[in-house]
Amino acid sequence: LYQCTTCKDCERRCPSKVKVVDVVERARRDLVDADIVLPAHRKVVENIKKYGNPYGDERPVAEVFGEKPHKARLGYFVGCTSAYRNQSTAKATISILRKLGEDYTLLDESCCGSVMGRVGWSEGDVVAQMERNVRSIADQGVEEVIFSCAGCYRMFKEEYPKHLDVPFKVRHVSEFLADRNIKLSTLDKKVTYHDPCHLGRHSQVYKAPRDVLSKVPGASFKEMPRNSSEARCCGGGGGVRSAFPDLSEQIAAKRVMEADFADVLVTTCPFCVNNLRVGKDRSQSKVEIKDLVELIDALM
Repeated sequence: LYQCTTCKDCERRCPSKVKVVDVVERARRDLVDADIVLPAHRKVVENIKKYGNPYGDERPVAEVFGEKPHKARLGYFVGCTSAYRNQSTAKATISILRKLGEDYTLLDESCCGSVMGRVGWSEGDVVAQMERNVRSIADQGVEEVIFSCAGCYRMFKEEYPKHLDVPFKVRHVSEFLADRNIKLSTLDKKVTYHDPCHLGRHSQVYKAPRDVLSKVPGASFKEMPRNSSEARCCGGGGGVRSAFPDLSEQIAAKRVMEADFADVLVTTCPFCVNNLRVGKDRSQSKVEIKDLVELIDALM
């Protein structure tokens, strides 16, 4: 039951429109209620409750980047993985906001609650994370929040409104950049794009990342055989990476092999970046794995 990445590809194909992900997560919640919890998942949740992030880091997110949360029109929700593991993604996003001259702030954020929900943790604990974040962001007077993490974005867009009022606009950074007139240097490389499951099938954001890539002069863009709603999962979601790393790597390797024709494989989620890089090593592929914001920041 815990080997499902909750990628939602089965739902896409199901002729009866069964909400398979909801069924899986409900079954997982029954297991958690019975105190049948995988050790890796228990540790992650304990860290979130104690430190506000799954990695057990005691530093607030803004402090990691030497900034202090303040009142501003635009807020950047960094997310745990970009804050404590894939800092190049967060630094690139911050750099882009500065180059665009945006009135932005980092947020007094805690874990969005996605990982807790995916592994079946109690709804009460997940909603508590939601309430803490919405209250904190509202207190900073933020009108719009952008996300570089597909999982965090999906939570705020799809899950938070089921439980509480979200008094600000939420957009993925690819949607934010698609609306901007940005001038970029030439990139003479073959580029392809991997759709994160949480951004694509879960949140229906397919066009924006491709619109941003179309702004890159000189880049030769080509889709992988499986793309958009049919994109293969990277294998990093649903708690699979933490509990079944070998299975997760196998899935990632198969996905990376589909991009062997390209010089650069771009995606828009730190979990996907991490897992695809593991898959690259496993498959011995030569393709370069990059987050969209890292690519755009380097070309600005």
